[in-house]
Amino acid sequence: MQNTTISATRGRLTAVQGTALYVGAVLGTGVIALPALAAEVAGPASLLAWLGLVVLSAPLAAAFAALGARHPDAGGVSTYARLAFGERTAAVVGWCFYLAIPPGATAAALFGGSYVAAALGGGTVTTVVTGGVLMSTVTAINMAGVRMTGRLQSVLFGLLIALLAAAVVLSLPHAKTENLQPFAPHGWAAVGPAAVLLVFSFAGWEAIAHLAGEFRDPARDLPRATSFAVVIVGVLYLAVACAVIAVLGSGAARSDAPLGDLMARGLGGGARPLAALAAVLLTLGTMNAYYASAAKLGAALGRDGVLPGWFARGSTAGETPRRSLGFVSALAFLALLAVTVTGVGARPVVLLSTGSFVAVYAIGVAAAIRLLPRRSAGRAAAWAALAAVALLLALSGVYLIWPLLVAGAALLSVRLNRKRRRPALLPDADTDSDTDRDTGPLGTTDDDPVRMADPCP
Repeated sequence: MQNTTISATRGRLTAVQGTALYVGAVLGTGVIALPALAAEVAGPASLLAWLGLVVLSAPLAAAFAALGARHPDAGGVSTYARLAFGERTAAVVGWCFYLAIPPGATAAALFGGSYVAAALGGGTVTTVVTGGVLMSTVTAINMAGVRMTGRLQSVLFGLLIALLAAAVVLSLPHAKTENLQPFAPHGWAAVGPAAVLLVFSFAGWEAIAHLAGEFRDPARDLPRATSFAVVIVGVLYLAVACAVIAVLGSGAARSDAPLGDLMARGLGGGARPLAALAAVLLTLGTMNAYYASAAKLGAALGRDGVLPGWFARGSTAGETPRRSLGFVSALAFLALLAVTVTGVGARPVVLLSTGSFVAVYAIGVAAAIRLLPRRSAGRAAAWAALAAVALLLALSGVYLIWPLLVAGAALLSVRLNRKRRRPALLPDADTDSDTDRDTGPLGTTDDDPVRMADPCP
């Protein structure tokens, strides 16, 4: 079966740039803050949560890569949900992902800002100001277009690998086995909540799906980029998490800048500015990838009628979705303001984003099972990921309230949009109802905007 979503314009991203975007989206700020937060929840047993999510990443990433290679469209998981389950599910997925980015960006910016504050002083003021500067920088970069985004990410990629490797290697001589005892101070049941918290660290495998159409050859380059990224991210996450626990011991749970503490053990107290630089680069990498993918998604949702048509400009490969990007950026600044005024810190916004990402994963994996060919590697990967995602849904608990509220708003939007479109359809006897129209494979209609792209390059 041929791809049902074919971009009329060839993209510009290479496999190397795609790998860099993946690593930036997934690795990002999780590595600079969440080892400490997970250690606070489960102690050294949090390493089991890290290991479990690394193992989950492989089939999850493979499933989304297979979908992206087969259906390269700016709508990403929303497009897959539309093809597999229809308009309502697509709207729910699109809204959940789109509205998970502002709180996620706020958490990322605060994580990066906390490292700058640890190095330069100034406390909360420095943290918040740095976060605002990071948001403004990433917005400006993405306004310049996806080519600039890919090039910047490739540069950040090399710097991040070097800095993280240096932090781990230089701190290892200070590792102590007694820091692993007691291994589960809060009980084995604490591993589950730690895993839910760490989902924020692994969110990103679905993000690059929105940029699949921007690759020069999605069918070839996207699976390559995914494979490289899974290995790199898994090795780095486990290395840093193990080093934080083994070197810092019980102090890991109390650290606001665990990567900075690792560097300080290996290089002395003067290494904190270097750690702040690493944190800023990691934050830029994460926010850069997420702003790019979210902006493309918002434009695709506007194109498909899930968001107002005002958002649609920039949905075609090669175009810059500035309207959607500006909206995401504005919401992120509002979230930063709300967190600053209330003083709740980053953890609640991390868990709000996590609930949305888990919901997106669940629907995305189900769509992969429905859309990918039988006996294909991608479909097998989706089945492997399904059980783990179901467990994460069960563990997310109260933090699923946010995606449920968003889902309700999305369904209401679809209903209102249908009522607005219905008068224009009445004069045509063949379009008295949605179910009367001729449908193509996978339940899409012949006038579905996802399938209207010109197949000629």
